[in-house]
Amino acid sequence: IDGVGRRRTPWQLMLVAALLVIVPFFAWYGTWFGRELSDSQIEEYLTDEKPRHVQHALAEIERRMAKQDAATRRWHPQIVALSHHPVADVRQTAAWVMGADVHAVEYHEALAQLLRDAEPIVRRNAALSLVSFGDAAGRPELLAMLRPYTINAPVEGKVLTILNEGVPVKREGLIARLRLRNDELYELRSPLSGKISKAFVREGDEVSIGREIILLSPDEAQVRNALIALSQVGEADDISEMESHAQETASTSAESKQVVKQAIEAIRKRSAEKR
Repeated sequence: IDGVGRRRTPWQLMLVAALLVIVPFFAWYGTWFGRELSDSQIEEYLTDEKPRHVQHALAEIERRMAKQDAATRRWHPQIVALSHHPVADVRQTAAWVMGADVHAVEYHEALAQLLRDAEPIVRRNAALSLVSFGDAAGRPELLAMLRPYTINAPVEGKVLTILNEGVPVKREGLIARLRLRNDELYELRSPLSGKISKAFVREGDEVSIGREIILLSPDEAQVRNALIALSQVGEADDISEMESHAQETASTSAESKQVVKQAIEAIRKRSAEKR
């Protein structure tokens, strides 16, 4: 896998620092564990059956990684194993943590595999973390972060309630309720944070598996994260899409407008240097 052991420029180091600050976990889910854990507590929590305890241990390991604590290498095998955890929240946290050690080849390989995860949030965290390795393999996923995301019906049934267009939602937020054929209720939750840009169905509609239900526009934090990453691995062909998709979401934020501008400038500069 390319990108390991490469000498990093000040710009690359600033990028990595920015990604570790604003990327996924804290920015998108508002999860804050606060309390520091001892080594023995980390060991206990990493194998705990409660996903939140596992996440707490991972967050503590990342905190130590940020301080260049070489002792965290003892947990590398467990973190890689957790990238296959059945709970998506654990996998996406593992993806975030693995981006903190760009010298770990096993992390690089695990992140590449996570680009094929079934959950979009896991794929996106993996794509962002891969940028820290100088790896552009997640570029398609980074571009997808700028686009609206279609949520399809995983079950068939009758729509009882559905959110209106323009309503903001958080990941795992309830977006619709359906009554199944067996008369049970099913709660459809959003796999990502964003805003309802279009509802394809109305209350009372019958839906089949795979039918489009909601079109979800990305939130501003997601767009900024993608742009910062694309400033490092994006290509000249991406610029038009970055402008059209990103500026829609970022139109009310001067900070995000500046991120768009800087990302495009970085791509153009890098493209010119390759000629």
